[in-house]
Amino acid sequence: MKKNILVIPGDGIGPEVTTWGKAVLEQIAKGFGHDFSYDEALMGHAAIEATGNPLPDETLEKAKKSDAILFGAVGHAKYDNDPSLKVRPEQGLLKIRKELGLYANLRPILLFDELLNASSIKPAILKGTDILFFRELTGDVYFGEKTRSEDKNTASDLMIYHRYEVERIARKAFEAAMQRRKRLCSVDKANVLESSRLWRETVQQVAKEYPEVQTDHMFIDNAAMQLIKDPKQFDVVLTANLFGDILTDEASQIAGSMGMLASASVGESTGFFEPIHGSAHDITGKNLANPLASILSVSLMLEIGFGLKDEAKIIIDAVDQVLKEGFRTNDIADDTTNPYKVLGTKEMGQLVLKFITQKTNP
Repeated sequence: MKKNILVIPGDGIGPEVTTWGKAVLEQIAKGFGHDFSYDEALMGHAAIEATGNPLPDETLEKAKKSDAILFGAVGHAKYDNDPSLKVRPEQGLLKIRKELGLYANLRPILLFDELLNASSIKPAILKGTDILFFRELTGDVYFGEKTRSEDKNTASDLMIYHRYEVERIARKAFEAAMQRRKRLCSVDKANVLESSRLWRETVQQVAKEYPEVQTDHMFIDNAAMQLIKDPKQFDVVLTANLFGDILTDEASQIAGSMGMLASASVGESTGFFEPIHGSAHDITGKNLANPLASILSVSLMLEIGFGLKDEAKIIIDAVDQVLKEGFRTNDIADDTTNPYKVLGTKEMGQLVLKFITQKTNP
């Protein structure tokens, strides 16, 4: 298989973790005889520093010509500390999602048994959890009209959805549910928000096309509580942009750390694959970042983007093997971890790559 892959390292720990995502891709290509070519581009704070634009035209053009994008992270503390700045790294991420039509964000909550103790939640509650989130990605308050009064004392963000936007991601979620346990929970706030009433109404209509899927509806506040109380009750979770952003970050604690969660943003063409963690500038350059989410994002790229399920499984198996042997990065280590098996970014990446190489070059 021949594919063109654009690597956008981004900001903070992004370059550190994408190094190992790309290394895994190269080994998979070598082991299975695929032809993967690579290009690199700027986005976020790095792009602002270089060009003044969080998403340079050159990056967008490269993105449109690629078959898949491996992304790191965007963000910088200077923007968090100064909300008045008009040009911000996150603008690049929002724009590329819109330009590429990446309306569906898939976030699997893949819980490795070896990390049951890494979470603050009791292992008995966590064990057996397997959730696939579908977060709508190009609507909601992130893209609605934003206003600020002349006296700067009043602000608003328009939460807007069109029926077609809900329909298209709902169908993707229902199709996924058909391949899993045939259960789907749609999360909204239909008791208060008109946009959520449209959301629920539309999901109910789409559900009629999938009578085999058990469809439930849950308010966002209850869903946030149930996710911690009994995460095993969920199979596929479908929700809007803002609610999905919050719920999936919450769900990272089920997996033990945000450093373990991969994501895929897809539409009708180029897919965008990234870890859900941020740029983490406090640990940038310290060899402390967990590269496993980036590596697992590569697994999603291979399976969802390219249809290469065997190759994707080898990556997951390699991560599982590393964890079974007791190796951890600092964010997923606990009191039972052998201190000599707590690895840095580079060492963890090398170890996963070693196991993948063994599987692909027996």
